[in-house]
Amino acid sequence: MFIRQLNDKDAEKYLEIRLQALQTNPEAFASSYQEEKQYPLEVFQNRLKDDHSYTFGAFENEKLFGVVSLVKEQKIKIKHRATIYAMYVVPERRGNGIGKKLLAEAIKQAEKLNGIEQVHLSVVSNNESAKNLYRFLGFETYGIDKRALKIDDRYYDEELMVLYF
Repeated sequence: MFIRQLNDKDAEKYLEIRLQALQTNPEAFASSYQEEKQYPLEVFQNRLKDDHSYTFGAFENEKLFGVVSLVKEQKIKIKHRATIYAMYVVPERRGNGIGKKLLAEAIKQAEKLNGIEQVHLSVVSNNESAKNLYRFLGFETYGIDKRALKIDDRYYDEELMVLYF
């Protein structure tokens, strides 16, 4: 297993795992499968080429089985921040430290970026395993976004977390 930054040539593999993530754990993402399945491949190629976004993938035998994205904020007042998005490991590979390695790579990238002082993320409040991982890596909770997501008639709260450098 190895971790590397994805590029536009990885767009098809990224699209496949992204759509799987949106179907498998819809409560973990603000985007929906219904929305993103309609996007052309170019949307994902452009995401992976963006100068302010870094998406890392976990591979084994050319198979992508985990991803995480780090986005550097661009507005003047929040340029000291980066945000973790789209963390996902396929269910059959969870519990093997892959998420930890992906996040460690994203954090390492954030530390290399000029001016980044903190990394933010949000996690659905009932996802204890993810919250434990984030806490293990130094993230702390600073708030709860009540009813942050609504899927059908069910609401999900999100825990807001930050890692300070």
